[in-house]
Parts: sequence; C-alpha cells; structure tokens
Amino acid sequence: MASIAILLLIYLTFICFGLQDPVIGSAWPSIHEAINTPLSYAGYIAMIVAAGRIVSSILGEKVIRRLGAGLVSSSSALILCASLFGYSISSSFLELCIWSLPLSLALGFVDVALNNHVALHYKSKHINWLHCFWSVGASIGPVIMSYYLTGGMSWNLGFRAIGIILCVLTVILFAALPLWKKNEIFSAPDDIPKIKKFNYKKLLSLAGIYKSLIIFFCYISIQMTIVLWGSSFLVTEKNITPETAAAWISIYYIGLTSGRIISGFLSIKLNNRMMVRLGYIIITCGITALILPFGNITLLPGFLILGLGCAPVYPCLIHETPNYFSREKSQAIIGLQMASGNAGFLVIPPLFGKMASVFSFNIFPYFLAALLFISIVMFETLKKTKA
Repeated sequence: MASIAILLLIYLTFICFGLQDPVIGSAWPSIHEAINTPLSYAGYIAMIVAAGRIVSSILGEKVIRRLGAGLVSSSSALILCASLFGYSISSSFLELCIWSLPLSLALGFVDVALNNHVALHYKSKHINWLHCFWSVGASIGPVIMSYYLTGGMSWNLGFRAIGIILCVLTVILFAALPLWKKNEIFSAPDDIPKIKKFNYKKLLSLAGIYKSLIIFFCYISIQMTIVLWGSSFLVTEKNITPETAAAWISIYYIGLTSGRIISGFLSIKLNNRMMVRLGYIIITCGITALILPFGNITLLPGFLILGLGCAPVYPCLIHETPNYFSREKSQAIIGLQMASGNAGFLVIPPLFGKMASVFSFNIFPYFLAALLFISIVMFETLKKTKA
C-alpha cells in the first residue's frame, strides 16, 4: 500500500510540475508585446532554464543521496511555487529571467529523483504513465493561460493561477514526508545497490555513453523547439491569432498525453527499443503533416501526431538506462542524460530563434526533421553494454 501511495504522489507531482512547462512558450506572443521585448528573446529565458536544469541534474545524485527524494521533491515544489508567483508580479524581461533560475533548479532535481526511482522500482508501463501525467499537466497549462488571454486578462494572472495550484501540491508533499521516511520507499531492495557516489569522468568513459547523451540532447531539443516556438510558427507564418495559437499548442500535449496512456499498454507487449522506434516513425509523420502544402488544414493533425510520436521516446529511453549501464549507476547516468537533454534546451531553441529571425519561421518543420535524423542514427547504432 505504501508503494502505491508514493506512486500516486509521484503522479500528482508530475501533473503539477507539468502545468508550467509550456506556458512561457504558449504565452510569449502576448508577453513580448506587453513588456516591449523582441520575439526572439524567449530563447534567452529558455537558456536560463536549461542552464539551471543542467546544474541540478548533475548535482541531483549528490543532493538526493544526502537529503532523500521526499525532501528534495517537496522543497523543489516550494521553490517552483515561489518562482511562478515571481512571474506573476514581473513586468520586465529582466524580472522574468531572474525568476527563471530557481524554477529551473527545482525542475532538474525532481526530474532526476523521480525518474530514477520509477525506472528502478516499476515496470516500463509505469514510467510511460508517469510521463503521461506530466503531459496531463502540460496539456492543461496552456489552456489555463489561454483562458486568461482570451478573457482579456493579463498573462500575469495565468502564472498566478498555476502558482496557487503548486502551493496546494507543496502542502501535500510536505505533509507526506513522514510517509516517505516511515516506509523508506527510496531504499533499494536487495537486488538493487544503494545510491553511491560515482566519478563522472569514469562514467563518461563507458561504452555508448556519448551516443546516449546525444539521443537525449536531440529529443529534448525537438520537444522544446515545438513547445517554445510552435506558437510563434503558427502566428508569424500561418496567420493564426496569438490566443488561438496558445490553445492549438495544447493539441500537441493532448497527443503526448494520450500517446503515453497508449504506450503504457503497448509496453506490456513491446520492449523499450521497439517503443522508441515506433515513436520515431510517428514523429516523422507529424513533421510531414506540417510541411504538406494544404494550407492550415494539416496543422492541428500535425501537432497531434507529433505529440503521439514523442510520447514513448523519453520514458522508454529512461527505463532502458539501468539495462544499458547497470542499475547501481543509473541515478548518476540519468542525471547526465537529463543534463545533456537540457544542454539541447540551452543551445537549440535559442539557435532556432536566431535562425528564424534571419530566414523565417518556415524552417520550423525542417529544423525538427534534422534533429530527428541525428537522434535516429545515434539510437540505431547504440549497443547494449554492461559496465
């Protein structure tokens, strides 16, 4: 029962943390006008968030080993709540940048702690459903923001509403701390070594590690380019209103959410590598739908299909990590993988913003296709090794 209770708590945490992830991107067409900032400056906020998540992903193994995942999760929720309220009172680009740093640190710590726990202690279907719950939150976040924008209210109020929801989560997580400690849910069973400190130089010498890191780099780059620049692509190139574009991006998250529900069931019959390959095929179909010369009629299906394709990739890659690089090293390696993914978040979306300002946002689907190609090549040449 304790294991089920903690799993449900983790699911709730991922829903609430998912709420804020896409909101900056979906609201940016309105934000940049309100604070008189160039459209491409969203890339700088993305860089700050990514840099913070890189730091917390690398430090996560050490912090979790000392404090425990329960305290790390509840403290991160408190920090995230404060950051969102900071967004809600911001009136300049500098203020948004300042509040983005603590937000990013909180996200990184929670990611490493909870992903590794589920990868070690639960079957593949559970990690798919875990990320499904993140997608549920990410689907709702843009809808909340769209409600405030279409209602003639300020984007600040959208962040405030999400911050209130995170406050409720924070109270629940702190109240649940005795349950985590009593049942020692994060203590490894007999067949899983306890979390140890590892030399990252030695970890980076493992066979296949760099290919694994490139895969995560490209996948996160694909996802965050969609999230951060999807609305701007629709507004600037397809003549969609900012309010409608914010709502349309939620279609991607609907695809991501439903795809992860389906992936949870499919993973009972299909192994992780098969699930990742299936995801890549579907992503290719989604990119093709954005390129087809049929006007705006294929845009909504395209974003939906992209969400369906992205659904199994990240959770199945995470779940496969203990099998590739040994279970006792998984905490540290997952931290490296997430740091690499966030390095993609740091570099690629801002790079796309600059490229789009030089050329046009029409390069959006072709940019995604290039990242996907690299990811597929790395994945198909990655061989399972035992360190």
